[in-house]
Amino acid sequence: MTASAPEAGPAGPDSAPATDAPSGPAGAPATDARHRTESAPATDARHSTESAPGTGTPPGTNGSPRTHTPPGTENAPGTPTPPGTAGASPSPHRVPRLAVLLLITVVTALAALALGRYVVPPNEVLRLLVGQVLPLDRTWTPAEESVVLDVRLPRVLLSLLVGGGLALGGAALQGVFRNPLVSPDVIGVSSGASFGGVLGLLLGLGSAAVVGGAFAFGLVALVTVLLIGRLNSGSPILMIVLGGTVTGAFFTALVSFVKYLADPESQLPSIVFWLLGSLATATYAKALTAAVPVLVGATVVLALRWRLNVLSLGDEDATALGVPPRSTRVLLLTAVALMTAGAVAVAGLVGWVGLVVPHLARLWTGSDHRVQLPAAFLIGGAYLTVIDTLSRTVTAAEMPLGILTAVIGAPFFVFLLARSRNRMWSQ
Repeated sequence: MTASAPEAGPAGPDSAPATDAPSGPAGAPATDARHRTESAPATDARHSTESAPGTGTPPGTNGSPRTHTPPGTENAPGTPTPPGTAGASPSPHRVPRLAVLLLITVVTALAALALGRYVVPPNEVLRLLVGQVLPLDRTWTPAEESVVLDVRLPRVLLSLLVGGGLALGGAALQGVFRNPLVSPDVIGVSSGASFGGVLGLLLGLGSAAVVGGAFAFGLVALVTVLLIGRLNSGSPILMIVLGGTVTGAFFTALVSFVKYLADPESQLPSIVFWLLGSLATATYAKALTAAVPVLVGATVVLALRWRLNVLSLGDEDATALGVPPRSTRVLLLTAVALMTAGAVAVAGLVGWVGLVVPHLARLWTGSDHRVQLPAAFLIGGAYLTVIDTLSRTVTAAEMPLGILTAVIGAPFFVFLLARSRNRMWSQ
């Protein structure tokens, strides 16, 4: 008995119990015993595992999890796939969050139409707006109609467009550069647009020239950054950041020179106030002027949001997945520049929106850009609407937007960093 018993060895999936191994002569090679054991259909542990019903282990996996993905199960819950790859769908619990954000944005806009130095009842605001489309009994006064339709509605529309465009641009840039501290100011478009605006104010060409000059020089700044990015065949992201820094510094110097040349009594105050950011001169024409570049740029960015997920994997992986990184990056930067130039042209420099709001959107929806980018657009519009409402109600004289966004945004950003630490970028 002891001479014919096989040697004890470590148990494994291919080893059979000793009682099932047929007896052989003493001194028979171990390979022969193993061969005879594996040739027995009833004693093959691997074979019995694969053929046992209900085990759920695909053939050939040897029981080890996630070593093989059968065809058609690429998006199985246990498969480690990067977020936002082609064929994946957003998590079901994230889609209703966009609906909640849309509802919050609409309620914020209606509250902004009702609040102010002249308070209009919210029910009258709703009836007044619906009455422009449907025949309703006139229960509102002419003063309420003038305040809501002529003064506040263009301002609310403009705040939604400007805030949404800046926030969406900041979220897209943070994804492109894979850096949570990036904002639209990095690519130098804001400085270029501000120079075009102050140049129009210095020359006294009117509001249309101010808007047109700001938009034109914003595009000039973008072209300059892209040309600088092509000077070196090294890292394109690094060259774009350096080009944006140089371009922004150059146009900032030009803005300072214009302020130096401006008349301190008549021109300089208007230039300084415009640079601080304000929606006090909002009209339907300005809202339409901002809507064209902001909505066009937002459409491009939202259409490419799944490619932004692929870009986050790196240029080599993006190329392997069929996404050209250089052309996609240039297209996204052009769309962001359109939105930024359109926002600065009608509202001046409004800081912190493109830096703070993307973090809020990331905390709310996660790092999947397919959901994060629409959320950033909605949160940015609601955020700037709240800031603008505070600017015209807190003090007797209207406070510039740039002051409030910095005073509120800076401490709030520190609070977000302290509360979430690495979680909001590593999700």
